[in-house]
Amino acid sequence: MTEQREHLQSAEAVLSGLSAAETGLTDSAVAELTDKYGANKLQEAPKKPLLLRIWEQIRDPMVLILAAAGIVSGYFKEYADMAIILIVIVLNTVLGIFQESKAEAAIEALQKMSAAMSKVRRNGQELIIPSAELVPGDIIRLEAGDSVPADVRLLETAVLKIEEAALTGESVPSDKSADVLKAPESGDVPLGDRHNMAYMGTSVVYGRATAVVVRTGMATEMGKIANALANTDEERTPLQKKLDNLSKVLSIAVLGICAFIFAYNVFITKDSVFDSFLTAISLAVAAIPEGLVVVVTVLLSIGVKNMSKKNAIIRRLSAVETLGCTQVICSDKTGTLTQNKMTVVENYGITAMLQGIMYNCNDAKLAAAGDIGDPTEIALKIFGKSDKTAELERIGEAPFDSVRKMMSTFHKVESGVVQFTKGAPDEVLARCTALLLENGKTAELTDELKRGIMSENKRMADKALRVLAGAMAQYGELPSDTTPDAIEKGLCFVGLAGMIDPIRPEVKLAVSECNDAGIRAVMITGDHQDTAVAIANELGILTPGALALTGSELAAIPEDEYDVTKYSVYARVQPEHKVRIVSAWKKRGAIAAMTGDGVNDAPAIKASDIGIGMGITGTDVTKNVADMVLADDNFATIVGAVKEGRRIYENIRKAVQFLLSSNLAEVVSIFIATVMGFALFKPIHILWINLVTDCFPAIALGFEHEEADSMSKPPRNPKASIFSDGLGIDVIWQGVVIAGLALVSYFLGASEDGRILDEHAAISMTMAFLTLSMCEVFHSLNMRSRIHSIFTLTRQNVWLWGAMVLSTILTFGVIYIPGLNDAFELFPLNAKDFFEALGLAFAVIPVTELVKLVRRIFEPKAGKLVV
Repeated sequence: MTEQREHLQSAEAVLSGLSAAETGLTDSAVAELTDKYGANKLQEAPKKPLLLRIWEQIRDPMVLILAAAGIVSGYFKEYADMAIILIVIVLNTVLGIFQESKAEAAIEALQKMSAAMSKVRRNGQELIIPSAELVPGDIIRLEAGDSVPADVRLLETAVLKIEEAALTGESVPSDKSADVLKAPESGDVPLGDRHNMAYMGTSVVYGRATAVVVRTGMATEMGKIANALANTDEERTPLQKKLDNLSKVLSIAVLGICAFIFAYNVFITKDSVFDSFLTAISLAVAAIPEGLVVVVTVLLSIGVKNMSKKNAIIRRLSAVETLGCTQVICSDKTGTLTQNKMTVVENYGITAMLQGIMYNCNDAKLAAAGDIGDPTEIALKIFGKSDKTAELERIGEAPFDSVRKMMSTFHKVESGVVQFTKGAPDEVLARCTALLLENGKTAELTDELKRGIMSENKRMADKALRVLAGAMAQYGELPSDTTPDAIEKGLCFVGLAGMIDPIRPEVKLAVSECNDAGIRAVMITGDHQDTAVAIANELGILTPGALALTGSELAAIPEDEYDVTKYSVYARVQPEHKVRIVSAWKKRGAIAAMTGDGVNDAPAIKASDIGIGMGITGTDVTKNVADMVLADDNFATIVGAVKEGRRIYENIRKAVQFLLSSNLAEVVSIFIATVMGFALFKPIHILWINLVTDCFPAIALGFEHEEADSMSKPPRNPKASIFSDGLGIDVIWQGVVIAGLALVSYFLGASEDGRILDEHAAISMTMAFLTLSMCEVFHSLNMRSRIHSIFTLTRQNVWLWGAMVLSTILTFGVIYIPGLNDAFELFPLNAKDFFEALGLAFAVIPVTELVKLVRRIFEPKAGKLVV
């Protein structure tokens, strides 16, 4: 397929290079080109086999160790232990596989955007064929309403305008012509400025054209995006990386401890290999937080549900916590920060008459089902529609063209015929000799008045408004010569209308809140630089010291000289530029988000740490690669999602601390018991505590309220350990305290009434089990705050209270329900033993309260929570 820059070549040169003729290709040429280039469609991304997806879920070191423990348990006929372990592994695997790859769906959406059928000239005849059958060299015809089926070089145009927002990000349709473009001094002409080209997936909104296909399928600009999507790897989130590291550390520790205990029992205490294996398995099960993955998944799901209520639809669970540490939001302008709807926001001159001109000298159609026409025309039509505006019968016209930069229409009125003209202010003003006054009379249009009008035009243009002028003339009857040269002179100037794609009213506050939260907002758009800068200034994105840059200027900056922190606005960018910007932020260690709605945003959205798509105006492509979709297309929704993300992450930390302190307590107590020569717990006891007693309160911690200052402090450091801010120390001392309480409970049961360890091991083990289980239930209350006393928290977590009750009932059940306690090798305790064990468990609350008091005394600036 040709690699030439067709936009810089004449139409004749392009046809010659493609061996094409205006009569179209012959059947034999089409067959040869189809063999060479293939079908005009996008390739599908290879799908990941189910077995590979399963392996990716179970290759975690902790899961493999747990699986090995299950196999060993089965070998020694401990079938209950084996069954529970296998259930845990299967549950984790199924939950993980729910996260499907989105690349295939994105490619399918891109294919749907392509035109289904095309009008093509072959063998001298015009045919309608499937777009997939087009080949380079085909001559096609485009009309208003058509989707462009391939990348084409325009040969002939008639007032052609093409909507390219999905590809370039430009909100206004591009005027197209067949003229050769002049090569720039350096680089290439930006995609959005190639006025003699049309690209696959864009649509014709006005006029018609004949064009020659120059690229098809994956070689098109749309194909490059599809290829970028297929080849962009999804990054693991900060939490995933931390849990991976935690898994590795715990796995090494588990193997070391198990090997030591096994060797100690076999060679020092001379226990049997069978008993030594069971003890080692107990330690392995104790050290591995089996419920951690499930709890984290459920907590993230809670965040997903809360965000969905606020119009933020999460497509990937891990995106919830990533939002909490987002440091940069790279946002598309059109449709994201703005409304993607041209609107007249200012006007100058005689308003009523200007409205009449803009309403009647207009080819757009307003309808309840959807407005039809060029967005600029629609904006002017809406501006012109008022109670004072009459819809006049059109009896003649001089259509718009890019040379005159204006259009004129004739309408019947009571006094005869009126001519309305609208167009570029400088061109219209040059054809005016009079000025319409407020009283309906006219005055001579002097040079001074012209300067005043052009000054007003400049004032609007400096605000990035697109300005059009309106003028008129009156006749007794329709002129015999209605050619532009004959009628567009001696006009009466009426006024100016300035329009822009306005900002969403809530976005300015949202950007301000992002700034307060330490989040950098960056605008990336395909629109013109002056428009982008004006919008950025209005929103507060372009702060003092920050700069604006165009895509061509960015392309000229060497990689080692590019300092991404200098720039807050990027204009006239192409898809690869967006990926480079996002990648540059990520190289600096920042967690970068990318928002957008167009196809051109998709590669960068997928390459970012968190991609945010628009649900209403967004293309299917963008939604399918996004991690989060805004159902209301509201940039402000991101702020709420960030707040929820921060809350969920803090609650995950609480759950991690809660679960790991429990696991450490189990490891420490079993280790000490093993060294002292007695069995404290069976593997099934540990599995029950880890999966039942601990899991419900840990999940309920996900419903805790956020910190009061969560959105007034900078994002957390994504490289910070999950054990930062003293959490690791808390896990250690709390684990040791709980282990001590469990051991004390065991010894109380063993020493009561002269009980001997061997004879009353079941009672002692049951007391230790009850103490450890209820310690975790009571300790979950401590986890509501690391600083504040639980007795000062006025907002209650009803889910936590419910989880505590449920865990308590289940714990009592395995002790006192006949048959079930036999399966768990537990003994129903008498009242004295029961309350002794329960009292020891409750002791974890006053101990933790004492530590919190000391911390508040020595850390007076500790974070404030909602109370």
